[in-house]
Amino acid sequence: MYSVRMRMHNADEDCGIAQAATVMGDWWNVLVLREIARGHVRFDTLAAELGLSRKVLTERLGRLVARGVLRRVLYQRRPVRYEYLLTDSGLALLPLLMALQEWGDRWVLGDGSATATAAADSAEHARVQALVGARLPADLQLPAADGADRPVVAPDAAATVLFTYPGSEPDRDGDRTPGGARAVGAAGATGAAGAAGIARVAGAGGENRLFRDAWPDFRGAAVAVHGVSSQLPHEQAALARAESVPYPLLSDAGQRLAAALRLPVFRAAGRLHLKRLVLVIDPERTVRHALFPVDDLPRAVEQTLQLAAATAAAR
Repeated sequence: MYSVRMRMHNADEDCGIAQAATVMGDWWNVLVLREIARGHVRFDTLAAELGLSRKVLTERLGRLVARGVLRRVLYQRRPVRYEYLLTDSGLALLPLLMALQEWGDRWVLGDGSATATAAADSAEHARVQALVGARLPADLQLPAADGADRPVVAPDAAATVLFTYPGSEPDRDGDRTPGGARAVGAAGATGAAGAAGIARVAGAGGENRLFRDAWPDFRGAAVAVHGVSSQLPHEQAALARAESVPYPLLSDAGQRLAAALRLPVFRAAGRLHLKRLVLVIDPERTVRHALFPVDDLPRAVEQTLQLAAATAAAR
């Protein structure tokens, strides 16, 4: 095992890639950051999730704290116990983790082709289905279209529908999708992520129109609806105004939600986009239902309403 303090060539002293590599160290450091991003922030939980010895985990955590990627927060005095949380420096690494995941899904677990959806026997499908029964991190908030941070799970709802979409923008040139908005990456698809992959993104604004039209039924069932994409808040605000979206659109541009749940992503036009999926979450932040892949939007919204209403009624 190579030490992060290994001797570097003089030319590496000014190389950001080399310096970042010294912080990441080895693959255990990457996996520690992955688990902390998922909300596993206590020592015993980390050890159990990673299968690491206490000695090795203590060393890795200490190194990441010393590098300013993690900070220790006391949560118990007798005996003394700490939580390990991401600093601003650590949060800035989340897009890197998601880029590694996208590369691994495409080139190691997949056949190298780019796609905006997934096969039923894919690793991405298995990860999403494994979310059922899992709890979202308690402090997970994302910036909304109005610029304010909002909890991903609505605190006052009997259930929350969280749907992710690749991104769309208000139509400006007549190139409208069936959903009334222009799909991200619709132009120049072959160069961005492959014609076959982006073709499946066509209608990326469709879910917002469909959820908007069904909004009275969701509200009547005491169900909150949150739409999430990797677009910036001002981009989502433009879409919300143009399409009269009545529920919050949340920005995961920093990849916090994607990293917490290891959500499927794809790259188009030089940007990571969330693949389309739907989660139904109860007030305790537990995922009760997961729909993925989502290819039939009207059917998915109808099914989501049924599942969310049943989840809310069971409270």
